[in-house]
Amino acid sequence: MAIKKTSKEEILQEAIKLFKLKGYYNCSMANIADACGLIKGSIYHYFKSKDEIGIESLKYIHNYFVDNIFSIAYDKNLKDEEKIKLIVKKTDEYFLNSKGGCLLGNLALEVSSENIDFKEVIKEYFTAWENALFNIFKNKYEESKSRILAREYVALIQGSIMMMNLYDDSSNYLQVGEKLISLI
Repeated sequence: MAIKKTSKEEILQEAIKLFKLKGYYNCSMANIADACGLIKGSIYHYFKSKDEIGIESLKYIHNYFVDNIFSIAYDKNLKDEEKIKLIVKKTDEYFLNSKGGCLLGNLALEVSSENIDFKEVIKEYFTAWENALFNIFKNKYEESKSRILAREYVALIQGSIMMMNLYDDSSNYLQVGEKLISLI
């Protein structure tokens, strides 16, 4: 195998794809190295362990959503309806073009009961998502109802991502976004 130069980000991107498709436990350092065109030992120049790659992968996706999707909820230049529509559009762009579902949702089920570090990062992601939606809903609904709606939407979208991947059908997933838009 030819050795090539790579970056931490490229390794994370390949690891994310593998974790989503194979699962965390079914993916080895050798699988990640192979996907990156590296020998296994080369990965250790960038990461100490598979757990470190796992945590960094979770943080990578979390930061992507914070910067590109959740931040929309706090944009003072947009009306609430524009915010919701844009959040749904950007979320759709991500999940409709991403095989294997939601990395954080997948790993919440696979490893969070055994790995407290993973669990904390995953909880931060879902809390940030709920808070972004709450920030919009609170302008139309009372606080407790806004919290409930935010959590329900996150649960609905995660369930619909699972069903979309299971049945190879995006129609239910797309209906969840439509429902969210109709709330504002």
